[in-house]
Amino acid sequence: MYLAKIVSGVLVLAFAQGTCASAKPLVRKEWRALTNLEKKDYISSVLCLQGLPSQTGGVYAGAVSRYDDFVATHINFTDYIHFVGFFQPWHRTFVAEYEAALRSQCGYKGAQPYWDWSLDSTSEQAFLSSPVFDAVYGFGGNGPFIDSSNDNAVFLHIPGKLGGGCVEDGPFVNYTVQMGPGPSLVSNPRCLTRDIAPPFAIAHLSKTEVDYTLAASIFAEFDIRVQGGITLDGMTYHGGGHLGVGGDLGEIGNVYSSPGDPLFYLHHTNMDRLWNKWQRANWPARKYDIAGPDTQFAYPFEFMGPKNYTNITLAYEMPFGDLIQNTPTVVISSVMDIGAGLLSYTYQ
Repeated sequence: MYLAKIVSGVLVLAFAQGTCASAKPLVRKEWRALTNLEKKDYISSVLCLQGLPSQTGGVYAGAVSRYDDFVATHINFTDYIHFVGFFQPWHRTFVAEYEAALRSQCGYKGAQPYWDWSLDSTSEQAFLSSPVFDAVYGFGGNGPFIDSSNDNAVFLHIPGKLGGGCVEDGPFVNYTVQMGPGPSLVSNPRCLTRDIAPPFAIAHLSKTEVDYTLAASIFAEFDIRVQGGITLDGMTYHGGGHLGVGGDLGEIGNVYSSPGDPLFYLHHTNMDRLWNKWQRANWPARKYDIAGPDTQFAYPFEFMGPKNYTNITLAYEMPFGDLIQNTPTVVISSVMDIGAGLLSYTYQ
């Protein structure tokens, strides 16, 4: 049974991407390295996924589209997949399955792109001018300003936020977010919001922040630097990407329903790139280096006091529910190498 689960996960994801052990790996590129035609092709494929029917069999009441299946899965497992030791391999698998869906169900020929936000974090104006916010060859920009300083529903008030309302331009101006914000999986149709906060973004997405994270010698330390904390001062580049674009009210800033903003996938693909870069810097020692708790907010993430937990191993089975056909769990060991077995891609 244990081996069958591993094999099943390999087959479903590999065939979905149209790859096998001998196939040429996909090459993931930074957004600005794509041609305008490639950018439009990717965006069209995302819009396609948002127009396809849900394939999770009614498990999630609010899931209307295949795109929603990914949002619903993230919402459903949020309290199990953050501030745990398998945070990074879970999101690596999640993005790979999203990439596979774009290719197998929407005819996308390319690989999942990433957004290297450190290139845009040299100044506040540089961040606002990032090509990912372009209205024609990007994902659109900010929403209009909404004063949320006295909104008690906001967990963290992000300094320097400039938006909060529905995005006003770009390909997703008419896109309907179906679930959330928060843990709710019932239908709650609304517009896509952004609340870009340039000062916060450049403080946490800079090359200095990236270099500090990559300097960690073991995965346990690297993962702490990646995930950061739950206060403003404790944020690192994971929270920096979410809240630098999401601010107080933006969809990507909601820990549960953040995949409702398509920029989620470019953010997490860049994080995966950095994990792979860290691994490759000492491949023999880091290829299978994994550590951390199986329980959210357990040591070393004890923000709310001690919790009982077990340290994860490479044999740990990560939950995905009904997202991947016939594959409710994926074993960590099968996604530690982006160029072997279950996964077949590289980074440019």
